[in-house]
Amino acid sequence: MSTEQVSDRAARHKRAMQRKKDHVDSRIARATIDKGLLVILTGNGKGKSSSAFGMIARSVGHGLRCGVVQFIKGTWECGEHLLFKDHPLVEFHVMATGFTWETQDRDTDIAAAERTWSAAEKLLQDESIAVVLLDELTYMLTYGYLDKARVVAALQQRPAHQHVIITGRNASRELIDLADTVSEVKDIRHAFDAGIKVQKGIDY
Repeated sequence: MSTEQVSDRAARHKRAMQRKKDHVDSRIARATIDKGLLVILTGNGKGKSSSAFGMIARSVGHGLRCGVVQFIKGTWECGEHLLFKDHPLVEFHVMATGFTWETQDRDTDIAAAERTWSAAEKLLQDESIAVVLLDELTYMLTYGYLDKARVVAALQQRPAHQHVIITGRNASRELIDLADTVSEVKDIRHAFDAGIKVQKGIDY
């Protein structure tokens, strides 16, 4: 490539990046609304809870008070629970019944879900809590363990500045319609399908 071609390529790149910068800057300038967000992480792929706990870690790093409520999980020693359960900025609640296919008792699961949701409702009413993570909440609605209207009302009536993160497969239309941000994690390949056991730090 000649010197002239190199120079022309550099000039074209600079013009393209300037156009991109102008576009990004204009979008940033138009984003003037300041509010608490409802973020939903759904889909069949791995990484929904991991992403959510990344946001909790980021929030704690900024000194924000957070609340975490874990549905479904709870019988395993999860790294996120070990990290945050005693943190002064994090209030942590776990349903602690394990997966529904292990309990095999719908009435017991419903009672546990309702107790755990009561803790979530208190967090959703607390002005001092900046971020609330409702991990695996979608299953509670899919299985009919919690009343959708009650959940939606609590989300709508929460403090205006409070962010909420909801994780789990098959997020309901009611949740998606209410959300500010929805990301779907796609399952392309999972090690477990190849017979590889779950790994500490990666899967739990």
